[in-house]
Amino acid sequence: MSLAGRRWGWAMYDWANSAFATTVMAGFFPVFFKHYWNADVAVTESTFRLGLANSMASLLIVLTAPLLGAIGDHLGRRKRMLMGFAFLGLLMTGGLYLVGEGEWQLAATVYVLAVFGFSGSNIFYDSLLPFVSSRDDLDRTSALGFSLGYLGGGLLLGLNVLMTLKPQWFGLSDAAMAVRLSFVMVALWWLVFSLPLMVLVPEPENHPHGVTPRVLGIGFRRIGDTLHKIRRLRPVWLFLVAYWLYIDGVGTIVRMAVDYGLSLGFEQKSLILALLITQFTGFPAALLFGWIGSLFGPRAGIFLALLIYMVVTLYGSMMDSVKDFYLLAFAIGLAQGGIQALSRSLYARMIPRGHTAEFFGFYNMLGKFAAILGPLMIGLVGAMTGRPRAGILSLLVLFMAGAMLLIRVNPDMADRS
Repeated sequence: MSLAGRRWGWAMYDWANSAFATTVMAGFFPVFFKHYWNADVAVTESTFRLGLANSMASLLIVLTAPLLGAIGDHLGRRKRMLMGFAFLGLLMTGGLYLVGEGEWQLAATVYVLAVFGFSGSNIFYDSLLPFVSSRDDLDRTSALGFSLGYLGGGLLLGLNVLMTLKPQWFGLSDAAMAVRLSFVMVALWWLVFSLPLMVLVPEPENHPHGVTPRVLGIGFRRIGDTLHKIRRLRPVWLFLVAYWLYIDGVGTIVRMAVDYGLSLGFEQKSLILALLITQFTGFPAALLFGWIGSLFGPRAGIFLALLIYMVVTLYGSMMDSVKDFYLLAFAIGLAQGGIQALSRSLYARMIPRGHTAEFFGFYNMLGKFAAILGPLMIGLVGAMTGRPRAGILSLLVLFMAGAMLLIRVNPDMADRS
């Protein structure tokens, strides 16, 4: 298979699994969790429960990501492990259809497992990037994945939103049934559009090992070796700390924006429309940031995205109308795909080629570790003060600290041998 074929097959997985990130994580799950699985519960209480569920999902991947990456590299089965976690994620996503009204504990448990599958598959998806792209094209290839993710996720979200607004057009009894059916549609979308990666992207290497206790032991030892390598590669660990700081703010905004809008009294339909604005803005914006990264370097593009997020944070703490929320959705769409795509490609430039899953295990671990604190912080501060706006400005500190550390990262000094 040509490099171009592998590149497109790889990027299509972003189209596949972004439906979970948009329709489930950012869109319907927060709304359904608050109004269906937590009916007649105080706003601050349901927000705390949602933050706790997101934090538990993140903690699970934090505890396992480095080991999973190490095992994937040792076995040479990055693609196979990607599909295993994807299947877990899509199976649990479809399973949300079966969770009854008021069963918030079961809903939270199934959601945590779905997020674990989604996040676990992304470790191995990211680790395949250096194998499907030349070094000079990493920024554009990474951006292609995110741009397709925004487009694909946005298209399915748009259809799902229409189903909830006009359930009778689809032969459905009500909006609740439309949301439940949307979970099944996401699972099927995820499965079908994973096929190009399965067919077009070869396993970079394959060793005849099974997952035995000995392999697990090797995995733990390789975690230690990877930590040693990270400490030796100063640009890598500096970048990882910077990434951990600023991605906390990004992840918190992604996961809690809809809940924040609901807490401010905005209508559910308006918030879903804002998500669609973000998705369809993100499609061309991610490609634009890939072009910026290829011309001026990925750090320059990340700095631009961080500046946009700082403005979003300040404005978000003061907004008082749905129009303000739409404007913020547009701004987030400009920056979100860019900061994710260029962070991934910058990191891929600096890591040893034969240990990509291990290093991306730590990369994803830090991303999820950051998301433990952000949603929980917003939930706790909101519950303690009774003011949903109170925690939002703390994100500004994370963006600024991440930018200050990123200034010191020189990817050309990394030894990728």
